[in-house]
This record gives sequence, structure tokens and C-alpha cells, in this order.
Amino acid sequence: MSHNTYMSLKEFHRQYLEYLEIERGRSLKTVENYDCYLKRFFDFAKISSISGIDDELVRKYRLYLNRKGLKKRTQNYHLIALRNFLKYLAWRGIESLSPERILLAKAPERDLDLITIEELERLLRAPQEVRLQGSPKSNFGNLRVLRDRAILELLFSTGLRVSELTSLDRDSVDLSKDEFSVRGKGEKVRVVFLSPSAKKAIKEYLDKRRDMAEAMFVSYGINSKETSRLTSRSIERILKYYAIKAGISKKVTPHVLRHMFATDLLINGADLRSVQALLGHSNISTTQVYTHVTDKSLREIHKAFHGKRRK
Repeated sequence: MSHNTYMSLKEFHRQYLEYLEIERGRSLKTVENYDCYLKRFFDFAKISSISGIDDELVRKYRLYLNRKGLKKRTQNYHLIALRNFLKYLAWRGIESLSPERILLAKAPERDLDLITIEELERLLRAPQEVRLQGSPKSNFGNLRVLRDRAILELLFSTGLRVSELTSLDRDSVDLSKDEFSVRGKGEKVRVVFLSPSAKKAIKEYLDKRRDMAEAMFVSYGINSKETSRLTSRSIERILKYYAIKAGISKKVTPHVLRHMFATDLLINGADLRSVQALLGHSNISTTQVYTHVTDKSLREIHKAFHGKRRK
């Protein structure tokens, strides 16, 4: 056996996280998640070496996860982290349980959080209506509303993840063009497209900006000179505020607008591969979650057009 085999579990754990960050280029958030999942496994396992990971331990761990009342999908995240850790050990030539021994739980089909087209229209109009009602009492308040309208229009036009939206700088988007590049998960770059209404909303917002911050979307302090880049949490709060204003009782998040972007394309005839590219999914199986949303419209088409000439 090599010296590597005798390293502590803690050391293997640490080196694996570094491998994810450096060699695999995973985001810090992904590395944090893997760290959390593996810690939970090692806390449960109470083993001193890699050789302690066997079928029986994994079986007991799966029971433990299930009895904690975790959703099947969350249980699978834990098991995937463990499986990938074992793949890493195999890659390094370290004897351990085969990754293929880790089977995932059968998860129910994911439900998409969607709002209706009418609700979407009301949501996109909400900042303008707040503005017309005179809620903002100053130019500064008006700037906030313009910013919020630009955020909503941009999310629906591009299907950006909230982390991609918050990382945008002013010079990320050239308003003389209808498209721009964004760096998504795993540092993958993709092209997204601006609708005329998104371009107009961004231009109106940027034209009114007087600060020098490089971030595309900023929060404002007591006066508009104090700025800081908006966080994902801030964007979520903004959407919640306008959902209430628009009379939408469902929970509306940036990811709901990403879902609406995808389903809108599919319902209007876009093919799955194109939607996969626009969303930045590395695997088409991730995009396939949207196909059952279009089943209803396909059913209506089948009903309307199939077998009409048969007696």
C-alpha cells in the first residue's frame, strides 16, 4: 500500500475539496455544499480510515438520511457527494469502495414553481405601477424603481441564475447589441439575449445612474452616492415585494422567472437542445424537467388535430 492510503480521512477530505476548486473549477458554493455533505457522512460513519467505507456502512447511512425526513432529492445530493469522493480516490489509485456501489434513491419528478402568464405580466408591470402611484418620493426612489424594472425584465429575457445577475457589471452588457456573454456554473460561458423591453428598461436605469460603481445592479444607502453590489438575497426580496404588489400569492423567486423563461420558449415551439444551451445546463436531463409543462399544450394539439378524417 502507498503512503497515501494511510493519510487521515480529514486530509483526504481537505485534498478532495481543493481538487474540486482547482482542478475541476467548481464554484466556492459547490465546494461548500460538498464539504457539508461529506462532513455529515464522516460524522455519522465514525471511521478512522478509508477502508472503513463499505456496503453495510453506506446502507446504514442511507437509512439514517431517510429517517431524518430529508427529501429524496436532498438524500441524493448527499449520496452523489460521497460517490464523487470515492471516484476521486479511485482516480488517485487509492483502494476504496467502488463508486458504482452507491445507488441513488428514486426521486419523484420535480415540480416546477410556475406562475401564470397573466401573473407574469402583472409582475413585470408592477414597478411601473409603483412609479405611477407616486410611491417613490424622490429621484432616488425613482431610480430604485427603474433598477427593479430592469432586474425583472432582464431575468425574464435571459433566464439568468440570480448569481449570474448579481455578478454583472455595467460593461458586461453592450446595449447596441441584442446579446451578451455570461459566465455561469463551472465557469462555462454562454450567450444570452435581450428582449426590446429588457434593453429599454436597462437603458432607462443606467441613464439615470449618477454613481461610479462598476456593478450593474446596486443597492443604495441613505443617499444615492452610497452604493454596493446587490446580493442574491436582495434580489429575492425585490421579487417578493413586487409579487405582493402584483397580487400574486405564490412564492416568486428569481428561479421562478428562469422557469418561466424556459417554459415560455418550449410552449412557443423551441427545441430542448436550444433551451438547454440558453439555460447553460451541462446535461440535457436537467432541461428535461421542463418538458412535462408543455405536455398540456401538446395534449390540446393532439385533441384538436389528430384523427379528424377517421369515421
